[in-house]
Amino acid sequence: QVQLVESGGGLVQAGGSLRLSCTASGSIFSIDDMGWYRQAPGKQRELVASITSGGSTKYADSVKGRFTISRDNAKNTMYLQMNSLKSEDTAVYYCNALVERMVWGVPQRYAYWGQGTQVTVSS
Repeated sequence: QVQLVESGGGLVQAGGSLRLSCTASGSIFSIDDMGWYRQAPGKQRELVASITSGGSTKYADSVKGRFTISRDNAKNTMYLQMNSLKSEDTAVYYCNALVERMVWGVPQRYAYWGQGTQVTVSS
């Protein structure tokens, strides 16, 4: 099995910064795309940023210029540097990874989610 564990959430004042981490462990052959999602109360889960295994990135318009996604493939870890935080960034942040596992000698891709970490921005 594969586990994704997020860390780094917390309470911060508007204009402040936080850095989230997501580490994958378990039966992993390789990790393809990874991404950060968030879900605010009463709202649908939305994509915040994504990164390919080669390092190509995409961002939601609402976070462009403020958030930076990165990854360390050797550590199976992804990061989200969040600067200039706003109250509307308050949400539970989830990491997602497309993991390739060898099943009976055949590579299979599975999507996994972390348990989420709360980010609260006070105004």
